[in-house]
Amino acid sequence: MRVLVLGGGGREHALCWALARAPSVDAVLCAPGNVGIAEVAELHDVDPTDTAMVRELAVREGIDLVIVGPEAPLVAGVVDSLQAADIPVFGPTSEAARIESSKVFAKDVMAAAGVPTARHWAGNDAQSARAALRDFDQPYVVKADGLAAGKGVRICVDEAEAGEALTELMIDQLMGAAGSTVLIEEFLEGPEVSVFGLCDGSDVVVLAPAQDFKRVGAGDTGPNTGGMGAYCPYPLDQAALDGLRDGVFRPVLAELAVRGARYVGVLYAGLVLAADGPKVLEFNARFGDPETQALLPRLSSDLAEVLAACAAGRLASTPAPRWDERSAVTVVLASGGYPAEYQTGKPISGLDEAAAMDGALVFHAGTRLDGDQVVTAGGRVLAVTGLADTVGQAREIAYAAADRIDFDGMQRRDDIAAAG
Repeated sequence: MRVLVLGGGGREHALCWALARAPSVDAVLCAPGNVGIAEVAELHDVDPTDTAMVRELAVREGIDLVIVGPEAPLVAGVVDSLQAADIPVFGPTSEAARIESSKVFAKDVMAAAGVPTARHWAGNDAQSARAALRDFDQPYVVKADGLAAGKGVRICVDEAEAGEALTELMIDQLMGAAGSTVLIEEFLEGPEVSVFGLCDGSDVVVLAPAQDFKRVGAGDTGPNTGGMGAYCPYPLDQAALDGLRDGVFRPVLAELAVRGARYVGVLYAGLVLAADGPKVLEFNARFGDPETQALLPRLSSDLAEVLAACAAGRLASTPAPRWDERSAVTVVLASGGYPAEYQTGKPISGLDEAAAMDGALVFHAGTRLDGDQVVTAGGRVLAVTGLADTVGQAREIAYAAADRIDFDGMQRRDDIAAAG
């Protein structure tokens, strides 16, 4: 089949890399892609949020399956547009994607579906939000309701800091319209884990769990980012995964279907493994980044086959994904200053040396070409993955490969999967 991937980050590089290896795939196309993706896919300069242009590209190129990477095209309605043209697509409609684009909507769905989650308050009045803080214990969790590129969550140690966060979101509008409505949540103690479900509207297959490292600094310090690293698999046993399938994913799919929002695509559950059982922090409507860069190198079966089955609503008759027994650790190399202001256009060295290491993979996120030179073009620039028999060995490979790469101002965390 001919497959089109929408997006141009590290997640999309990992998707294109896995699809290029799939026996069922004849050609991989990507819009718009990046420097690394160009090595495994044919690039097309099309904005993924331009639904008419995406549809035109898919028709012109005879695409058999479209896979949507980031959340913005989902919210823009690219899936709705493709479905109207009878083009198979893996991803939720704009209405179903509200499970990510509105945290208030997600909480409502979880409550109706009986999914365990944190106690919360939601509203769009700053004075009422400050008053609501009195109903919660420290630390306070303050979230923007809308899309904020993984940076719309603040964990505040005291009421003063929480008040600042509310002012920044609701008054100063630092996140734009995404922060006009906020959630205040109880803080949940326990390790966080990312679990993805591949959904066909009524059924779901749960993938190997991963752990993401959101904070910019070692020891989980500093502001939240889109993710500074990940490892897979996180040690959850099959009974726990079955419990999540039956107690989280299937009830949410059923509730969305009742609301007329049949869900096809990845449903990403961000969980806290609390003392009284797993609780959902939030849902995302797409593969996680950088978890995908740690997840897909372990996939030993055909990625396109299972995603096409989801798009066609025939997941139940399709073999479950198979996994390499090895572990994967991914380390993100980011621009200096990220997640705040940063400079781009910095020449990158050592890419070939890193990729040549046994067990190492280099996925491009924010890169571009300046003549023949690969330079930085984003906050998260590269994701370096190590694959080995144990998490510790995979971590050694990932960091050894990352040590070969350099650009001005480069920052990374040195404790990814240190306790894995």
